[in-house]
Amino acid sequence: MKPRNAKAAPNEKAAKNEKPPSNKLNLKLLRRALTLAKPYWFSEEKRKARWLVVLLILLLIGDTEFNVLFNEQSGEFTSALAAREGPRFWHSIRIYFALLVGAVPIYSYYYYTRDKLALHWRRWLTGNFLDRYFKHHAFYRLLTKPDIDNPDQRISEDIASFTQQSLGFLLLFTSGLFQLVAFSKVLWGISSYLVFFLVLYAAAGTLIGFGVFGEKMVTLYFNQRRREADFRFGLVRIRENAESIALYHGEKQEQAQVQGLFGDLFTNFNNLIGWTLRLNFFQYSQSLLTTVLPSVIIAPRVLSGELEVGRIVQAAGAFAAILSALTMLVDSLENLSRFAAGVGRLDSLARSFAAGHRHPTRDKILTRHGEHLIFDDITLQTPNYERTLVKALSISVPPGTGLMIVGASGLGKSSLLRVIAGLWDAGMGSIERPGASDILFLPQHAYMVIGSLRSQLSYPNLDRKVPDAELREVLERVNLPGLEEHCGGFDAPFDFEKILSVGERQRLAFARVLLNKPRYVLLDEATSALDRQNESALYRQLASTSTTLISVSHHPALVQYHAQVLELTADGGWCLHSAAEFRFTADLE
Repeated sequence: MKPRNAKAAPNEKAAKNEKPPSNKLNLKLLRRALTLAKPYWFSEEKRKARWLVVLLILLLIGDTEFNVLFNEQSGEFTSALAAREGPRFWHSIRIYFALLVGAVPIYSYYYYTRDKLALHWRRWLTGNFLDRYFKHHAFYRLLTKPDIDNPDQRISEDIASFTQQSLGFLLLFTSGLFQLVAFSKVLWGISSYLVFFLVLYAAAGTLIGFGVFGEKMVTLYFNQRRREADFRFGLVRIRENAESIALYHGEKQEQAQVQGLFGDLFTNFNNLIGWTLRLNFFQYSQSLLTTVLPSVIIAPRVLSGELEVGRIVQAAGAFAAILSALTMLVDSLENLSRFAAGVGRLDSLARSFAAGHRHPTRDKILTRHGEHLIFDDITLQTPNYERTLVKALSISVPPGTGLMIVGASGLGKSSLLRVIAGLWDAGMGSIERPGASDILFLPQHAYMVIGSLRSQLSYPNLDRKVPDAELREVLERVNLPGLEEHCGGFDAPFDFEKILSVGERQRLAFARVLLNKPRYVLLDEATSALDRQNESALYRQLASTSTTLISVSHHPALVQYHAQVLELTADGGWCLHSAAEFRFTADLE
């Protein structure tokens, strides 16, 4: 799920121009799929995974052998019936049922083993993607890449499809190879001409199928996945912001937006249905012809008495098995199109992780860790390098000497906090700052985690054990004395986002600071929903600790809790004032 300040849908221009990384079923698709698959098969789980593959291959060999024997017995008891040979017929039936005893466990354990391996692979690959998703704030940086739409869907759904379908296609092709070898011997013994005809028939069908349908189906499935995710997110966004929409009476605009998203989904799906209809005409005509072609070709030999009637049944079974092996790509074209779309989406997400936030042709603000907070000749730009916010900033904020950042809207006040937090690095110069564990960020919209009041207060250090008495004391200090009872205790689940007001959530965020005791706290309009009395009380609480305050605010009363005031001016300018001498002007309030 996207953060609350993310856009409801991908950038319109980017969405219109977005295309699959490759919309063809070719070797490039295979290389991308192998790149995604390879890490698991060389991971710490490789031994177990490889043994399961060996077991699957053995089960496939057994499956193929039993299919050949079943086909043989089908022809045998058909011939016995045609010849009215009762003992021969019942002997063949007994063999058939004996084969069932051995075949059923093989068939059952084959699917069980396949699904278990796919599940373990999905678990590992999901963990791998989640590690990279949260590393170096990749989940945050993806917000600046509109071409990587709906990463949540890619991780939750596309990985599941990729692991299941990759394994499915691998086993399908392996099974096809076994069938091709096993049934070719059977069919060659019946009619060598039928084998040659079959090869030409399969080759023509494959070339026509991929030439006409391959590229179009991949593109349609790729777009369908994106549009389904956009529509789903549009509905989730309305649910999460239901109160704001209702207060604005924005129902018509929101309805129009989600209907527009569904309209795109509907149009693409309609095209997909049309092309699927064409593909079905082609595939069903091919498959239905396979039931009659073997009979037509070898019928003269049966009618002349050269072959028994059961040979037609055997030939038809062998013909269908070999044709299935030779045309499996065309028969699986719809599934391959879905697979290619999923591979394209996962591959682009994986590439964005690999590239990280480093751009080889752009300057970056360098970060070094230290005891103080020092801006050294920093020129700050927006992440896309379209605008310069601050030029040549050089200031120092030693521990205990709080800094207040002021200026008109849009000049880069909150952006400087993002630089300190390590989220933005577009620009030049360097910054020295304490480690991430020594800095706590309080945004204007206080983030509420899912869970209990204890988790809410301890966040982000959920492993820390805090006595209940200390939690109660902190709640008293931030003027939330009845919250424990309201929540049903410290360990009961509670929906803080829906139940608490904005002001209560902001006070709860201050309680986190008092509990975690960071060296620096970054406050970005963190008291915007509070009255002046509560605001002053909270700042006094923080000022009485060893935590250094760095605040963005338009409230003159907060200057007294800081030692310095950084004023940002137009065109990237800035000026550093002593807090004791600074006076707010009308344009800053």
